[in-house]
Amino acid sequence: MPAPRRRETALRHRLAELRGPDVPAKALDARALAALAANPGCDRRAVLDGAGVDKAALAGALGTPSAFGQSQFALTRGNAFEARVKADGGAELLRLVRERLDPRAEPPERARVPDLSASGPEGRTARTALALREAVAAGGWTLLDHPMLALDVAGAPAFLEPDAVVVHPDGGWTVVEIKSFPMLDGSADPAKVGAAARQAAVYVLALEQVAARLDPPPRVRHRVLLVCPRDFSNLPTASAVDVRKQRAVTRRQLARLARLEDIAEALPEGTCFSPEQPAQRLTAAVESVPAAYAPECLATCELAFHCRDRARADGAVTSLGRSVRAELGGLTRVGDVLAAARGEAGDPADPAVAALRRAAALRAEALSGAVPAAAATGEAVCP
Repeated sequence: MPAPRRRETALRHRLAELRGPDVPAKALDARALAALAANPGCDRRAVLDGAGVDKAALAGALGTPSAFGQSQFALTRGNAFEARVKADGGAELLRLVRERLDPRAEPPERARVPDLSASGPEGRTARTALALREAVAAGGWTLLDHPMLALDVAGAPAFLEPDAVVVHPDGGWTVVEIKSFPMLDGSADPAKVGAAARQAAVYVLALEQVAARLDPPPRVRHRVLLVCPRDFSNLPTASAVDVRKQRAVTRRQLARLARLEDIAEALPEGTCFSPEQPAQRLTAAVESVPAAYAPECLATCELAFHCRDRARADGAVTSLGRSVRAELGGLTRVGDVLAAARGEAGDPADPAVAALRRAAALRAEALSGAVPAAAATGEAVCP
């Protein structure tokens, strides 16, 4: 067996051990991958997602359950809307693609919708790649419904399933994202659109890897189609979203991720993240992997409550936010920050220390109505 294949097999076995015996792997979807790319310094999330650990179940076992997940009503509504968009062989979806992205192309009257079924994610990925190659060779319109794509993440493959990929008559490929939030008067919630764009950018990166293996490589379009309900109805409307910025950021952040192999090798022997373990042992396993908590994690990670509690207990300034952490330079503990502000520690020539002491002096002035004498000398100024 070639050395790369042996390393890949050994890594898979190691990740299975970390996940726990007989525990099925949780698929790493594009939403989780975009969140992981937004915080590439967090080894904890990287190894848990890479091993396919169910972080929601893990958070519950640790006593800090997450607030993630959609209601059954939202899931049902989303599935019903997607089925309507793709009805009649995707006729309405292809009409929206042509109208918004390729108005000069021929009408999609005889579009192909190939069968992408296969055994396992690897089989579905290979079947998708074959369907894309055949669609380019055949010309015309082709709709791939829930194709399977693979993207290398920290040295391990992540299998991704976009809502749809459309092949244009000129051979170009477009990612389609179908969401159940509404477009009111032609515009949608910017925060939700931004999240959808980051998710679609992950699919674009994965498609580019498939295209790179073809000769000549087809063009992967950087404008994706976002399909949503129009106003308060269940009728579909669409908007073209340029994801070049999100793609560039995601690609750069994924490149910064430490390799899973290196993280896994650094863990103590016997480390396991199965929620079935005793709480004390499970906590020790989680704490053996360094985390990079920030308040933004509360909106993207199921373990955020646990990591926030630990960051606060350790007095880490990261719990105050990434922007605050960046302003404080080498001061990484809240206690060190307060000591520097009081003039008890820190180099006065350090810009961060000087700014803290000045802020403390201003605070004292606001509370007392006059600048204390100690402020002028850089001595303790905080009550």
